[in-house]
Amino acid sequence: MSEISFLETQTGRQIAYHQTPGTSPGVMFLGGFKSDMNGTKAVALETWARRTGRGFVRFDYSGHGASSEAFTDGCIGDWAADAGAVLDMLEGPQLLVGSSMGGWIALLLARAQPERLAGLVTIAAAPDFTEDSMWAGFDVAQRAALEADGQVSLPSDYDEPYIITRRLIEDGRDHLVLRSPLQLPFPVRFLQGTADADVDKSVALRLLEHSEGADMRLTLVDGADHRFSDEGCLKLIEAAVTEALELSKT
Repeated sequence: MSEISFLETQTGRQIAYHQTPGTSPGVMFLGGFKSDMNGTKAVALETWARRTGRGFVRFDYSGHGASSEAFTDGCIGDWAADAGAVLDMLEGPQLLVGSSMGGWIALLLARAQPERLAGLVTIAAAPDFTEDSMWAGFDVAQRAALEADGQVSLPSDYDEPYIITRRLIEDGRDHLVLRSPLQLPFPVRFLQGTADADVDKSVALRLLEHSEGADMRLTLVDGADHRFSDEGCLKLIEAAVTEALELSKT
């Protein structure tokens, strides 16, 4: 296991990360909403990177895992800035692997710094979910609570209930990626399970149709759920990363 390190952002947030030295382009893993860098997919990719000699980094957004700050103080813009700070500390081109919310964050980095990217792999990407899933799914009472109290509680299948803040919703509207042109000028592989109860496969299809790039492919995996972390799915992730890295050289 690689040693944990901390990166201080310009705003003073302490971002925890594990870095594995290796060949370039490196691979950077971006986790999901309320997840951390010790998840199955992140650790499996680190193992793959060590085996293949590839540079690799996984990290925790602020308010997640071992990083500083409270989860309820964060928003998409903060977490994108955290990811940008990690990207900025790395040398050479990077292939981003974004899982769920991490797919949205990776797309924001791709839009802001396309010249830094060797490729992109998303796993059950959830672009614009604060608007299209959360806000769109709130009933009248939940919207009223968000306005009056500044937050609302949502049930979770993974942990304690999610506390969704008004700031998260409002900031999310400033970082939407499916409302304006999205150029992805590098190899892109979208992975999506058909049994995903959190991100419907229609989101992956919309992302594919909306994005513009010369080399984009969507793989739908029959029966795979949102975790996308059984042995077969992990092998698909490795294969997608390997293919995108190989294509980035041509």
